[in-house]
Amino acid sequence: MALMSYSGSSHCIHSETTQCKSRYNGVNSFADKMEAAKTKGIIFGFRPASWSSLKATKGWSLDGSQVGHRRGHWVTVAASPPTEDAVIATEPLTKEELVGYLASGCKPKEKWRIGTEHEKFGFENGTLKPMKYEQIEELLNGLSERFDWDKIMEGQTSISLEPGGQFELSGAPLETLHQTCAEVNSHLYQVKAVAEEMGIGFLGIGFQPKWRREDIPVMPKGRYEIMRNYMPKVGSLGLDMIYPPCVIQVNLDFHSETDMIRKFRAGLAYSLYSAVCNSPFTEGKPNGFLSMRSQIWTDTDNDRAGMLPFVFDDSFGFEQYVDYALDVPMYFVYRNKKYIDCAGMSFRDFMAGKLPCLPVRLKRYLEMRGADGGPWRRLCALPAFWVGLLYDEVSLQNVLDMTADWTQGERQMLRNKVPKSGLKTPFRDGLLKHVAQEVVKFARMAWKEEALRKPDFLNEVMEVVNTGVTPAEKLLACTMGSGDKM
Repeated sequence: MALMSYSGSSHCIHSETTQCKSRYNGVNSFADKMEAAKTKGIIFGFRPASWSSLKATKGWSLDGSQVGHRRGHWVTVAASPPTEDAVIATEPLTKEELVGYLASGCKPKEKWRIGTEHEKFGFENGTLKPMKYEQIEELLNGLSERFDWDKIMEGQTSISLEPGGQFELSGAPLETLHQTCAEVNSHLYQVKAVAEEMGIGFLGIGFQPKWRREDIPVMPKGRYEIMRNYMPKVGSLGLDMIYPPCVIQVNLDFHSETDMIRKFRAGLAYSLYSAVCNSPFTEGKPNGFLSMRSQIWTDTDNDRAGMLPFVFDDSFGFEQYVDYALDVPMYFVYRNKKYIDCAGMSFRDFMAGKLPCLPVRLKRYLEMRGADGGPWRRLCALPAFWVGLLYDEVSLQNVLDMTADWTQGERQMLRNKVPKSGLKTPFRDGLLKHVAQEVVKFARMAWKEEALRKPDFLNEVMEVVNTGVTPAEKLLACTMGSGDKM
């Protein structure tokens, strides 16, 4: 879970922030700096990489830098491109301004939105091998020709590529779950229509189940080379985080600092990944975990991963989150269309003027990112769960009350054991399954008065928690008697 930020007209820095501005005046001076920078052609790059558009069009190139032209629109095609308008600020930002920027993400409930992102693996139907980069190019061009993907504007639905070629839909910030589910279904229809003609299939799962990391095509982007070089220095599983995993995530808003704190704590205390473990295979055989994707994060650059125990401190808020973020080592800087290796350098040193003036990326929404990739039904169920739990005041308070006396040791124990034992993880006088059942009931109660009974988006999750059998365990059962080899 992370504190992030949308871009787009409904999530811009001048959005309503009545409950936060009085305490964090830095947002005003920060906005002034942005406006001044615009007049000089200088824009701060705040767009999160996972929400950057990949505009498929003719003119795709292997280095991701070629510009194509179609129907009068010039577009750049790149694998998960960096912020296109990110350039150098004229002067460093202060800590107060960074805190103020996070506070500027507060918005009234009527402006809350739901953003859903999901990744999936593409493979050749005949050989089951991962898609080659040239096939990805063909697929993107096909989507462009048939469905006009090059006309995407910022803040709308977009397609991007992860380091190992995982195909990602970055959904638009939408008002209802019906819109979110319709968006997902439309995307899957479009991808299937083009991919089937190419002999390409897609798999919804949390970790590449068959092929070695060395067999996975690497997207030609400078930042991935920097990450490849740095990751082995900060964890034994870092390279496995870059290439083989797929995730489903939900992006949600908050109306005040207090609201952010409550949602952050609820999301950390009870992560839904226990119910949607879906990555039990590595290199064609069981790997000993129900969620290998989650296990990887236990030894992947722990400077920027983990349970964040400070979130449960009485002093936690926007300022404390900024303090944490300032001490997380950087990876790179994107300047003049080149990636500059800053791996391991301190952003706090940059703030103190000990490093060159660099572009800043801060983000202002809550990202629930704990779920393995899965089939289309789960793509609608997960946002239904998180919206029901965190956007409804009664449900949110229920889960906070339930988890209020959980200790840091207990939370860490769950984090360590759930990837292997899922809902069967012992917890206090029972199993985590029993906790999950109560939490899903809280989420379902939030929809009681809504016209969501047909379809009931939570059925997929309800079935898992009621039976205690995760998707990974169902997959493992399918391999019984086959020599445990795919």
